[in-house]
Amino acid sequence: MGTLSSIRVRFAPSPTGALHIGGVRTALFNWLFARHHGGKFILRIEDTDQTRSTDESIQIILDGMKWLGLDWDEGPFRQTERMAVYREHIERLLKAGKAYYCYCTPEELETRRKEAMAAGKPPKYDRKCRSLSAPVAGRTPAVRFLSSDEGQTVVLDLIRGAVTFENQQLDDLIIQRSDGFPTYNFAVVVDDVTMNISHVIRGDDHLNNTPRQIQLYRALGYEPPEFAHLPMILGSDKTKLSKRHGATAVTEYIALGYLPEALVNYLARLGWSHGDQEIFSDQELIEKFSLENVGKAPSIFNAEKLLWLNHHYIQQADPGRLAELVLDLLKKDGAITAGKEPDLEWFKKLVKILTERSHTLAEMKTAALPFIVDDITMDEKAKAKHLTPDVAPLLSELTTRLKSVESFSHAELEKVFNALVAEKGLKLGKLAQPVRVALTGGTVSPGIFEVIEVMGKEKTMKRIEAAISMIK
Repeated sequence: MGTLSSIRVRFAPSPTGALHIGGVRTALFNWLFARHHGGKFILRIEDTDQTRSTDESIQIILDGMKWLGLDWDEGPFRQTERMAVYREHIERLLKAGKAYYCYCTPEELETRRKEAMAAGKPPKYDRKCRSLSAPVAGRTPAVRFLSSDEGQTVVLDLIRGAVTFENQQLDDLIIQRSDGFPTYNFAVVVDDVTMNISHVIRGDDHLNNTPRQIQLYRALGYEPPEFAHLPMILGSDKTKLSKRHGATAVTEYIALGYLPEALVNYLARLGWSHGDQEIFSDQELIEKFSLENVGKAPSIFNAEKLLWLNHHYIQQADPGRLAELVLDLLKKDGAITAGKEPDLEWFKKLVKILTERSHTLAEMKTAALPFIVDDITMDEKAKAKHLTPDVAPLLSELTTRLKSVESFSHAELEKVFNALVAEKGLKLGKLAQPVRVALTGGTVSPGIFEVIEVMGKEKTMKRIEAAISMIK
């Protein structure tokens, strides 16, 4: 373990698509490790795969990191801007006889791979080009690393302990393609040493790359950093987390109406624990995080638990912040047009009564619609069950009494409803539910008095009267 002041970690995503939940957890654990030790968190974009990397994906990564609050101290660095650094290290290995040019075509390599497998041999590169004394005319070579094929390479992993690899199983991997771009395994080593990375914390899908990389560090004369490989995140069926298990990208969770603090809290507990504590502020996570408490077993992604956490954070959130977020969603859907935004103080009151039943901002947005649109869409089953001919006189009597109520407060509304049902010998639900359907179009909402208080006298009267006309 490096000294506290020298801790330097990195998150190095490839910009080939969405920012995946697995990548976010890796970024989070690196960020927490750096913040806990007072170290540096570096953001590096591994964009040497020119066929798949896009600027749009880079922006999605940056926006996702900012949304989650995972600020970086250095970067973002792009590998495509560091080509001279890679070439310098390639030349160093070539001059030292630790790398060589390879002129084999993909077709030739595939043929020899099949022949080796048919002969019961490992499908390794046979080092045909290592003995070449001159370039092959008409071909642009790749560069291969001359790996050690004797002994063992031991990865001293901070989570898994010592993991031993037999060197004879390792190949002379290509470190520079024929197009001049470095391959992942080489670029990551050069980046980590030149950026003084002290700890490489990444998913265990990279564990098999680590012995190759350790050999590269040593061939270049560098001391490898310390490694910690995080266990995989699995779906509920214990297979690798994918789209068939539900949302897997940060952008999807933003669109579904999750709060960043809920996702951060949930992912922090996915493979790491601190006693039985489930809910953590960012500051608590920074104070308590350690690699010692990261488990070795894969973690199961539980969408229901994340939803529960999101509900918790919605209930705890500032109404003003929630109001702004829900308004943004309503604007994106076109339910609110520019210049016709509702009064913010009134909208805060609406948001406040919706938090108890809302697990996501998307649910809150849907629940807010009846309060802001002119015409509501009624649920047909709710209408057939509750807006029946025998209810019309009851609703008419209610409107008469509500007209004389000056203050549409919870207390005053409760008095009117209770007095009416007492006179008629009814339970409150016999009146409240038809009114709820008339006002919101459905049978589920906050308490009826809260609904009426926030909806206001004019809209409440108009909707109940419309319901009476519809019944008749």
